[in-house]
Amino acid sequence: MSYKENLKNIKAFVFDVDGVFTDGSIILQPDGSMSRIMNVLDGYAIVKAIKEGFVIGIITGGNDPMVKNRMQYLGVTDIYMKSHDKMEDFEDFVSKYQFQNHEILFMGDDIPDKYVMEKVGIAACPINAVPEVKEISHYISNIHGGKGCVRDVVEQVMKAQRKWHDDNTQSI
Repeated sequence: MSYKENLKNIKAFVFDVDGVFTDGSIILQPDGSMSRIMNVLDGYAIVKAIKEGFVIGIITGGNDPMVKNRMQYLGVTDIYMKSHDKMEDFEDFVSKYQFQNHEILFMGDDIPDKYVMEKVGIAACPINAVPEVKEISHYISNIHGGKGCVRDVVEQVMKAQRKWHDDNTQSI
């Protein structure tokens, strides 16, 4: 069965950060801090999805306050930072909103994401995900992490549900 048949069932998106919203690179600053680069195309899609009623969750092993700031700026309220057990955080997210697993699309790129990806309606990954994640993905974006793969999956779901129409966002 094609993943496209399940696009209409999706009510929520859950994303990893490093390797999905970013290309996985970390820029080390002289003061010891780290920086990441995120794509504005992904940000636009998140804002648009929220305005259309989708729930967005972030589950990341990282703990960078700038990542949290960016997600909050986009309107994301369900942010699980420093996640040591992504399945536990995923179950908390599902329980909070009373979702069924088949109503969720999860996009990840590495081994810690695999167990959650096996539980959702649509498991997606960027083209540069590790082989173990690609193997279990229903959809492999042809776009690299940090280069618009989030936009790719959000746009597909919203188009399938006829919610990708005129601009309803403000500047992001």
